Amino acid sequence: MEAHAPGACDRSPNLPSISPGEPLSTETLASLRSLIINPSTPAVAISSLTETLTRSLQLSRDPHRTLKLLSDLAAQHPHLSGLVFDSVRSNSLLSTESTRVAAESLDLLASISERNRSLTPAIEEIDDRLFASLCFSPAPATRPWLIRNAGRFGVQPYLLSSMFLGFTKDPYPDVRRAALDGLVGLSESGVIDDGDMIRGCYFRASELLNDMEDGVRAAAIRVVLAWGLTLMACDSEAKAYWSDEVFVKICSMVRDMSMEVRIEAFHALGKIGMVSQDILLQTLSKKVLVTTKEKKSLAQCSDEQLEVSGSSVAGAFMHGLEDEFHEVRKAACHSLGTLTILSSKFSGEALNLLMDVLNDDSMLVQLQAFETMHQMATFGHLKVQEKHIHMFLGTLVDRNTLTRSAARKILKLANLPNLKLFRSTIDTLLDNLEMCPQDEADILNVLFHIGRNHGKFVVRIIEEVSQQMEPVSNGKLGFDNVRVVALLVLAISAPLSQERNCGIPASIFSYAVTYLGRISHALSDIIHQDGLLNYLSQCSRSPGPYDIEFDFRLRGLPGLIAMPLPQKQGGTSEILSPTVKEPRVAGTALVEHSLDVQVTKSINVVLEKVKDIWPFVQAGYTTEGLRTLRSCREELATLTSGSVASSATFAFTTQYIKIMKLLVKAWVYILPSRHIPSSGMGDLDFVLGKLDVRLSELKSTYIRLSKEEELHILELMLVTCMLKLSKIEICCHLGTLRKLSCTMAHAEYLLQDGTVEPSRFMIEVRNLSSEVGTSLNGSSCNPSLFRRALESFSLKQLVLCGGLKHIKAGLEIPDNDYGHPLRFVAGLPVGIPCHITLHNVLVESRIWLKMTVSGTDDTQFVYLDSTLFGGCDDCRIVDFTAPFYKTPKAFSFTVSVCICMEYLSEDVSFLKRCGPRHELTYLCREKEVFLSMVK
Repeated sequence: MEAHAPGACDRSPNLPSISPGEPLSTETLASLRSLIINPSTPAVAISSLTETLTRSLQLSRDPHRTLKLLSDLAAQHPHLSGLVFDSVRSNSLLSTESTRVAAESLDLLASISERNRSLTPAIEEIDDRLFASLCFSPAPATRPWLIRNAGRFGVQPYLLSSMFLGFTKDPYPDVRRAALDGLVGLSESGVIDDGDMIRGCYFRASELLNDMEDGVRAAAIRVVLAWGLTLMACDSEAKAYWSDEVFVKICSMVRDMSMEVRIEAFHALGKIGMVSQDILLQTLSKKVLVTTKEKKSLAQCSDEQLEVSGSSVAGAFMHGLEDEFHEVRKAACHSLGTLTILSSKFSGEALNLLMDVLNDDSMLVQLQAFETMHQMATFGHLKVQEKHIHMFLGTLVDRNTLTRSAARKILKLANLPNLKLFRSTIDTLLDNLEMCPQDEADILNVLFHIGRNHGKFVVRIIEEVSQQMEPVSNGKLGFDNVRVVALLVLAISAPLSQERNCGIPASIFSYAVTYLGRISHALSDIIHQDGLLNYLSQCSRSPGPYDIEFDFRLRGLPGLIAMPLPQKQGGTSEILSPTVKEPRVAGTALVEHSLDVQVTKSINVVLEKVKDIWPFVQAGYTTEGLRTLRSCREELATLTSGSVASSATFAFTTQYIKIMKLLVKAWVYILPSRHIPSSGMGDLDFVLGKLDVRLSELKSTYIRLSKEEELHILELMLVTCMLKLSKIEICCHLGTLRKLSCTMAHAEYLLQDGTVEPSRFMIEVRNLSSEVGTSLNGSSCNPSLFRRALESFSLKQLVLCGGLKHIKAGLEIPDNDYGHPLRFVAGLPVGIPCHITLHNVLVESRIWLKMTVSGTDDTQFVYLDSTLFGGCDDCRIVDFTAPFYKTPKAFSFTVSVCICMEYLSEDVSFLKRCGPRHELTYLCREKEVFLSMVK
């Protein structure tokens, strides 16, 4: 076919009916499109195509198909965009009687001018009267599109404001909503400075808060907020009045019947930066307060309006935090956090509500409550009382890692008022350290911060437990006692508090040098290891007081402590262990660490090649990308042979390369149509499902991931969700949206400390997820929104830091094969002996034995209690006989057995009464067990 392409528009046998005086048929237009998007079509044929399509604009009565082809032509061949632009303008399509054709022509012109900036002045010359006449045409279907795209055509702002205000009274709800969104855009542009116009927009939006349509009411809230903030900025004398007025008006919407409206209302409340304290306090009480009645401070209401306004505000946040939908509770909690900055008294009352939110069923709401409390602590408004401390400390032993980490983050800034609360907090952290050894670095970091903030209390505690930190026998410390390490970290933080003259024995600082590696790792965000060594050395030789000036903003680089280290004769400083009389040597550990570093560097070189394939994939050269991934896998295999580094790093990298192979295969489907394979959407559904499973396994079966490594995996999970949502044919949009929201919340939690910058793609997903929400059903998802966000994705290199641990299991069925089956009686249970080995599986993990009769869906789960296993987290072993109850009436059968772990994510739940309740991650390959009936 491509051999005939040069003459396709003149004498091509495929297009015999083309005539200069006749309009093009649908079949002909389809053939022309195949030539336009074909990169092999010669330039002569493209020029002839352009002339043919331009001529067709004049002949066709319904030229929308021709306009679409011209749009593709301008996009595929930018050098012809000017010619297409001029032909569309010169054919009087903008003044046609068909509003649809005129709107499509405007869209084409605007799209070309956005790609070709030299044509921007031409699009701005379009007559405002023409645009207004199109908007007021009797075709309501195109009116919302025209209103939403008004900013693309350079229409005068005051004309737009008048039109938008008029269209807020349109009988069609889509038009009213589009007009309200247009008013928000005008407010953000700041071009309207007329006071009467500003008040007109505000009061018109206030009227639409009572509209019958949910979407219109939600849009009206955004307009009330936008123009209310504009009124506050324009009228400084009445700023307090307008802030209270806007706050009260939006509070009236927090009990709306629509979840979308309630979420929008709470988001808006959090953006009002000035509110009277009386009104804020009223939002926390469902009963109108006496002080409010006396002062009449509710937006300076009159006596007649006071009761109505008071009922609107009363208990607003209580209703939000008790809402049946977790999205509303999360929005209310977020808004509460921004408002606690305004008043310490309001923060104290809000804390009582937030403590109850810590028991919320949704992990997202819990994390948002922690974030709100962290904001309160940052601004000095978190006043922890005894009635709060037991509820709060209970979260430190939560099963969820994110919950424990969020609670500890607040303790870094919390101000504990007395020794009793301080002692309870320290005891709970020490218990937390013994229960969750994987959190050691984070817990030690928290203890250091708490010690700096409560120097007097630290001295009291250390006096009581100092005997626990003394050498136990033969002058040696208990190196395996994590409690000793924690108390040492707490002790060495005291001199850095305001309590300079503290009675911490100097020997404790010498003991801390023994744990220098563990302590410096925990405090890596505060102090460099050399600086920590310098600090401990000075304190170990000082009887006190410890008058030390230390600049933590520079992370304690060497030389920041005033007193230099004493020097040996050779000029080298000597640090002695408290139990050894000669300098410490760590040769073996250093060699092992050096080997691990070298291998990790080699793996990172391979991963850099993986990153380099992405420009080829985006350009459609997926075959080259897959070929590069195969060579990377082969290169990785050569590194594995003969290497002494951790096998977990190699297993992780191998799994990552497999994931990238699946991602390349899935990415083909969002490329232009010429790259899409003929296998169809069924294969895409399969590839995305497999990609989702592999990413979940990668995230759940490896521990000690760095923040950058975990964010990289989360970004790939977000890409998978967006790929699913970008195709209409993919089902289960609601579940995918929920997973998108949960994954984004996890990523935002990791990004909130600001040490890692979010990628452009993550920013786009964050904005899009806040607009879409999880309340939409599958039919209302616009795939183009997700495809547009995917265009911003660019694969970054994954840089491994080393030190990974692989969660896996070994399963053996002793003395069982085809020739030696287990004996069973049909209908009675049979015991299956299992020799199980768990590697790096934490105690709190939920482990299951899955048994399925081969060739059927008959599956049984047996829970494996962690107390049955001996050993430590690195390797635990047990011999276990699993009961299998569903023996069939057959002479023989086989059972597939494997070990699974629950992936405790909130977005997926099986809701079973028996068996696992969450998504499963497989820790080993299936083993076949052979059974034969007793004769």
